[in-house]
Amino acid sequence: MTILIRDVRAHELDAVLALNNAAGPTILPLDAARLRQLHDTADYFRVAEVDGHIAGFLVGFSQAADHDSSNFRWFKQRFDAFLYIDRVVVAGSRRGAGVGRVFYADLQSFAEVRWPQIACEVFLDEGSDPALLFHGTLGFQEAGQHVMAESGKRCSMLVRPLRSHPWVREHYLLGEGLPAEPWLAARRIDDAGARADGRATGT
Repeated sequence: MTILIRDVRAHELDAVLALNNAAGPTILPLDAARLRQLHDTADYFRVAEVDGHIAGFLVGFSQAADHDSSNFRWFKQRFDAFLYIDRVVVAGSRRGAGVGRVFYADLQSFAEVRWPQIACEVFLDEGSDPALLFHGTLGFQEAGQHVMAESGKRCSMLVRPLRSHPWVREHYLLGEGLPAEPWLAARRIDDAGARADGRATGT
């Protein structure tokens, strides 16, 4: 099985919406307008493609984003710079096949040249142990807990420091920026053009 991680395309949002709303209680439901808003504002929005079909997606926002999630605001009140995982979804038929770990490896590669840490939450309920264990094995640690006002769900708020970021910051971000290499480029906002010039900025 080959897993391809790539930027989402605008015409794929219906498939992404169906995946999101079939994911179960660990993922908050979306409507088409809200998903389009995420698409237009996210710093990271990529899909996993397996055998020509979308098998999952991951959406992330930097601390500078205009994002209204209470979990995002919790991190913003406590940390100066981070990439926040708003949601990650893997199709039920592909769970346990390594798609999640490939996503997180790609996310780290994208984030470590831009931000000092990755942040996310796991809903705390009777079925949360697999998600907590998954994140723990990837180096995430709990920074606190938070009850979401919009849903009443209690969350474990997790942070993973990116060890390579201080070196990248010292040698590139505080100077002329990252080299103009394709693998360092920022995401494309839609099917037609680039969202940014591909040079990372941040602290």
